[in-house]
Amino acid sequence: MSLRFPLVIALLATASAALAQSIDARLEQRARAVAAHASESDLGYTLVESLTTEVGPRLAGTEAEERARQWAVGKLKDLGFSNVRVEPFELPVWERGVEWAQISAPFPQPLVVSALGGSTATGPDGVEGEVAAFASVNALRAAPAENLSGKIVFIDEVMTRTQDGSGYSVAAGKRREAAYIAEEKGAAAVLIRSVGTSQHRFAHTGQMRRLTDSSTSDGVPAAALSAPDADQLQRILARHGSVTLRLVLTPQQHPAGMSGNVIAEVPGTEAADEIVLVGAHLDSWDLGTGAVDDGAGVGIVVAAAKQVMDALPDGPRRTIRVVLFGAEEVGLVGAQAYALAHADELGKHVVASESDFGAGRIWRFETGVAEDKIAAAQKLGVVVRGMGASAGGNSASGGPDMKYIREAGVPVVGLKQNGWDYFDLHHTPNDTLDKIDPEDIAHNVAAWTSFIYLAANSREYYR
Repeated sequence: MSLRFPLVIALLATASAALAQSIDARLEQRARAVAAHASESDLGYTLVESLTTEVGPRLAGTEAEERARQWAVGKLKDLGFSNVRVEPFELPVWERGVEWAQISAPFPQPLVVSALGGSTATGPDGVEGEVAAFASVNALRAAPAENLSGKIVFIDEVMTRTQDGSGYSVAAGKRREAAYIAEEKGAAAVLIRSVGTSQHRFAHTGQMRRLTDSSTSDGVPAAALSAPDADQLQRILARHGSVTLRLVLTPQQHPAGMSGNVIAEVPGTEAADEIVLVGAHLDSWDLGTGAVDDGAGVGIVVAAAKQVMDALPDGPRRTIRVVLFGAEEVGLVGAQAYALAHADELGKHVVASESDFGAGRIWRFETGVAEDKIAAAQKLGVVVRGMGASAGGNSASGGPDMKYIREAGVPVVGLKQNGWDYFDLHHTPNDTLDKIDPEDIAHNVAAWTSFIYLAANSREYYR
């Protein structure tokens, strides 16, 4: 593309060509120019590369997540953002230990497993028991307790592959609930088929109950089983009818650790108290390097906000706030902390969104706003639709970390990415930088740049 940034600045400084041209049309023209420049930038990819190389995996509450916050503060300051700070909060810290499983009988062989976040330990000697297999967590819930005492529960529910990731919430039910249901019924441990769509021989980890959930139950030791091993276990069960399995998990639960949200701003001018929030989460699981989940989102939103900042040296009309949430993976702890800390100003949050679905190209722009504001909010996606996205409905969540501010009334939008292969990588050792296409990141940065530019400079409200 031949467009250069001086031309963008010139376009932004040009007065209206005619009084008949609407503000929306002028903003759209300017947003297209800034997005075109953003599409040529490699900043988004460079940030992901830096985070995943210099920090690596960033488990919530650990020293590695602390280094990620230090990295983020340094980068945001170097890029010229204002009001860069960390808003800390405490949380319990879970760290995995040994994770090992083996079929003892009738055909002894190892299995590939990964402890689920929040799992209790088996002790160093592990547990051994007969396998009780179920097709779903609902089938486990309906099973008589007397049939499960001392057994190792195996739930073999397959996740459906979809472009928008809609199969995930259904499949993740077994990860969130099985250990606690199994405990109620006297089982010794739980294995679940990995919550993912990959057929490679690695297991997908993930949190069981959120740390923000209140419960007195610890659950039985719980692990995910790789898809090929789940298939193998089913074949042996079908052939022999009975399988004995040994499982060893030695995670540790520490009572308190520190996490935090990293915040930076592009200060507004005439409506500086009005906030456009864009976010991603800084933490990751500990198996890969957190490139797809969610290093990509960090690179996308930071690079996009930087593009808008550079295009408007005098500042946007509204304040742009970038929030890199801590402790998302263990239950949206940073999201809740932000909503509590900023409760008094949530009424001034004009619109918010998070990039947390990898690096696939954006194929849909959707809203989550008041019914009479849908048309106005869809205008924020006019440039995105010109890049190949369609207009979606009004059921956007805005992203996982938008949960609490959305529930408090903050309007949200969703720039939906192509997630066809996202759950091949999600929460696995395969979540590494080589899975990210720099051109796809640039596409995302351009799309987010246009959205941020329009939201920060419009005069519309979406409540």
